[in-house]
Amino acid sequence: MSDGYWETVIGLEVHVQLATDSKIFSGSATAFGASPNSQANAVDLAMPGMLPVLNEKAVRYAVMFGLAIEAEIGRRSVFDRKNYFYPDLPKGYQISQFDHPIVGRGQVQIQLADGSSREIGVTRAHLEEDAGKSLHEDFHGMSGIDLNRAGTPLLEIVSEPELRSAEEAVAYLKTIHSIITYLGISDGNMAEGSMRCDVNISLRPRGEEAFGTRAEIKNVNSFRFVEKAIQVETERQMDILEDGGSVVQETRLYDADRNETRSMRSKEVANDYRYFPEPDLLPVEIDEGYIETLRESLPELPAAKRQRFESEYALGSYDASVLSAERALADYFEAVAACGDAKSAANWVQVELLGALNKSELSMSDCPVPAAELATLIERINDSSISGKIAKQVFDILWSEGGSVDAIIEAKGFKQVSDTGALEAMVAEVIDANPDQVQQYLAADEGKRKKLLGFFVGQIMKASRGQANPKLVNEILAANLDSAS
Repeated sequence: MSDGYWETVIGLEVHVQLATDSKIFSGSATAFGASPNSQANAVDLAMPGMLPVLNEKAVRYAVMFGLAIEAEIGRRSVFDRKNYFYPDLPKGYQISQFDHPIVGRGQVQIQLADGSSREIGVTRAHLEEDAGKSLHEDFHGMSGIDLNRAGTPLLEIVSEPELRSAEEAVAYLKTIHSIITYLGISDGNMAEGSMRCDVNISLRPRGEEAFGTRAEIKNVNSFRFVEKAIQVETERQMDILEDGGSVVQETRLYDADRNETRSMRSKEVANDYRYFPEPDLLPVEIDEGYIETLRESLPELPAAKRQRFESEYALGSYDASVLSAERALADYFEAVAACGDAKSAANWVQVELLGALNKSELSMSDCPVPAAELATLIERINDSSISGKIAKQVFDILWSEGGSVDAIIEAKGFKQVSDTGALEAMVAEVIDANPDQVQQYLAADEGKRKKLLGFFVGQIMKASRGQANPKLVNEILAANLDSAS
């Protein structure tokens, strides 16, 4: 059988840590990086008699997400106890939502590399608390428990099983990441665990409706690892099926070092968790006024911003998608585009700025070049104060040393030579110094002359240390060479 015989069926369960100052059911802080067990109070430790109190901001953030994906908002949602034993779960159960989640069915639009788009259904998004963390590295055959994360508010976003490739899954995950960061409900920092996902994968013969047996890959925490995990798990299941075997329903772990998935345990089903309504929390009831107030507070979302960038700034779909993917980047681009040249702004932001950020492994929040200075840099190219080549030198100085564009141009003597008298003298000097090339130019046809003209331009730019105005140089050169005939 060929790969074309099988269809991959993928669903993602994305866990988003909500950007609240305190936990979902207690007043403990949620800051990342605190020393173990320094952010766990009596409620988080499940001490007798301690009762949970719901954090309203977590509810607000969940509803904002639901509105952003045009989902059904649960006017009455219920918290449930999800029972299981694990050392980092002090209560012996997790407070989650089951039959009545706060966010119901919605959808997101994903953009693929070939320019096409797909609508992916979201089954639900529900609130729950995170568990603690088991630490195995430093205890010599024992495990330590850090309960700082216990009770951290999570929004679990469950997709329909409508993704069909690793590329689509990554595009979906990036879209969710973009939405939550635009809304400001999470920082989306995957390295710190603010966003992670479980990947459900199964295979079926192409054209069949019945799903195959799925495996769930737990806690994948980067876009690249999601892509690789799906690829290797798809190959694993394909090999099993084509050898006549059966895929086992189980939970697996992706090992990035070995680029493989490994079995963790058999996959639980809902009955195993003995869900029942949380008796210590009342149902959450939301009225229309609350929902409408939040709807009016929503910012312009990524899809709308992308469309506006295409229409307002005449950007192509690819450029608009890149520049609108992250709110901080989109805001930066618009500030640069205030120079009046959106196309140049898009090029400088995507090539020079993002290139420098990636090379230095920095995020937009750490960008050392103010948007206003990059806008000024583009203005200085357009008003012929400096050439594009010199502009890159100015950008490098802005990046490494700071300062202002105009001050750097002045201090370094970068201002472009546009004085026709000075340029006439340079042109005459280069023509006199290269008689052989002049004769070749005069003897050449029009097509060859353009190429030879580049030689003379290069000599003049070299003599002027790149500061001669290229447009004027070309005009003066052509006039002087033609008159020499």
